[in-house]
Amino acid sequence: MEPLNRLICQGLLALELPADPSSVERWALLARLLERWNRQVNLTGHRDAEQIVSRLLLEAAAFGQVLPEADSIVDLGSGAGIPGIPIALCRPDTRVLLIESRQRRHHFQRAAVRELGLKNVEPLLGRAESLRRELCGGVVAQALKSPARSVEMMRPWLRPGGWLAIATTPTAKPPSLEADLQNAELRPYAVPGGGTERAAWLARLRSAPS
Repeated sequence: MEPLNRLICQGLLALELPADPSSVERWALLARLLERWNRQVNLTGHRDAEQIVSRLLLEAAAFGQVLPEADSIVDLGSGAGIPGIPIALCRPDTRVLLIESRQRRHHFQRAAVRELGLKNVEPLLGRAESLRRELCGGVVAQALKSPARSVEMMRPWLRPGGWLAIATTPTAKPPSLEADLQNAELRPYAVPGGGTERAAWLARLRSAPS
């Protein structure tokens, strides 16, 4: 097994995710796509495929592992499709929307979805506040805005009873809750390979009255 695939296999096993050869190869394909496109489009500061796996893809997969179940998830400010595409790889039965306003990054997302054969992912070009909103069971954001501004942008995409999650650090100050958000919690998670300590800040939207 080549080093890149071995790194992916070890990371997936640590996260208790499928690590069969076909699964590993899909993650490797995503890493190589990011590496190749990154030479022309500024997608990430990580330049080679192994860095992309260890510092980007496995971190996104670890983030996805602590999120609640949802039939649909929207990734706001998705950039290179992170964390949305890794979450979609981990959850093939969940529909994932990628919201990105920069055209070149949107083009990368479409290419990745096509080459990976992801039937459960839909990239959308536009700003979160101007696109037609589809209410989803989960909304995620990573490096979008300040936590308070992120919550403000995420809230309109969330259906009653759904959850929103922001990738952060275990010591980060949580944003103030809006009146209709509840059950806030911080879920720490470990990134395979001894990466930076991370956490997901989660809150739920109150269900509509019956």
